[in-house]
Amino acid sequence: MTIFSKIIAGEIPSYKIAENEKFFAFLDIFPLREGHVLVIPKIETDNLFDLPDTYLSEMLLFAKPIAKAIEKSFDCNRCGMSVVGLEVPHAHMHLIPINSANDLNFIQPKPQAKPEQLKKVQEKILANM
Repeated sequence: MTIFSKIIAGEIPSYKIAENEKFFAFLDIFPLREGHVLVIPKIETDNLFDLPDTYLSEMLLFAKPIAKAIEKSFDCNRCGMSVVGLEVPHAHMHLIPINSANDLNFIQPKPQAKPEQLKKVQEKILANM
């Protein structure tokens, strides 16, 4: 069971943004930028492109209102999307408010956000959904 499966099961707390029967979205506690959200399928698959075709298309549709809420919530040019998939063996996409391509640079340090900061970010995104 991956850490993401434990988050879905409620065994590990998270700052949930959205959920349905197939997907779960929550704040990254080590964000590249304030408003960094992870979108994951509820089925445990390591590689995003090993997901069934319907999941791939439905995952983007699930992410769309979250991305729009991120754009409304933060001073950014757009909501960027990245699929890296190396740090956790569970398919996932990153939704990040960006102003430049460097804002999606996963080599840069990702300090852990404070709980009070994450709660404010969560409330801001949820208010714009």
